[in-house]
Amino acid sequence: MRWRAVGRRMLIPYITAGYPTRDATSDLLDAFVQAGADVIEVGVPFSDPVADGPTIQRSSQRALDNGTTLGWTLDQVERFRTRHNTPVVLFTYLNPVLRCGVDRFIDRACAAGANGVLVTDLPVGVDANLESRIEASPLAHIRLVAPTTPPDRAARIARRAQGFLYYISRKGVTGARTELREGLIEEVEALRRASGIPVAVGFGISTPDQAARVAGVADGVVVGSALIDAIDRGGTTGAASFLSDLRTAIDAAG
Repeated sequence: MRWRAVGRRMLIPYITAGYPTRDATSDLLDAFVQAGADVIEVGVPFSDPVADGPTIQRSSQRALDNGTTLGWTLDQVERFRTRHNTPVVLFTYLNPVLRCGVDRFIDRACAAGANGVLVTDLPVGVDANLESRIEASPLAHIRLVAPTTPPDRAARIARRAQGFLYYISRKGVTGARTELREGLIEEVEALRRASGIPVAVGFGISTPDQAARVAGVADGVVVGSALIDAIDRGGTTGAASFLSDLRTAIDAAG
C-alpha cells in the first residue's frame, strides 16, 4: 500500500470504461494517475446498473452504445498496466462475470493486471462458492457496507473484505450531493475501529471540502458521479483539474 507508506489517504477515482468515448479512456486513466490517484476503479458498463444514480447510469449506457464490453475493458486495463503501476479495481455487476465465466473472468482480470474486484450485487453470504473462488484468487475482493447494515453484519463483512472496505456514505444510489449526511463521520470512525483493513468512503462525495472532511476520519475517498460531471464539463483536462483539487484537499486533511 504505497499510499499508506507515504502517510496519505487514498484518492480513488471511478471511470466508466468507454465513456464518453472509447478513445478517451486511455487518456483519462493517464490523467487520473498524474492528478494523484492512489487506486482507480474501472467500471464495466452494464445495462441495468441498479445501484447507480442517473449520472453513472447515463455513462454506462453511453459506453454500451459505444460498443464497450468486459473484454474491451480488460484490454484497456492491460494496456494501462504497461504504463503505470497504480492499482486498479474492477467495478462490475455480477451478470458480466457470470456471462464470461467466473474462472475465466478471474484469469483474464489477473492477466490484465487488475488488483481487485468489487461486484456490486454480490453481498456476503449470497453465493458462498462464488465468493470463495474470488477470495482465493489474486484479486482483492472489495466489499460494500451501507449505513443500514446492522453492526454484527458489518463486522462479518469486514472480516471477509480484502484490500479495503467500501463504505457507502448514504442510502440510495450513487450521485453527487451538496452536503454530507449527518452522522456519517461518526459511522466511519466506528467502522474503522471494528475493521482490520482500510475503509474508503464513496457515494456522493462531490467537493474538495467534502473530500477533506471524509479524509479526516477515513482511509480513502471514492469519487464517481462528480468526476463524470467534471468530464462532461471539461473533458480530460477538467477531470484532472477536479481530481487535483480533491488531492490537495485530502492531503491537507490527512
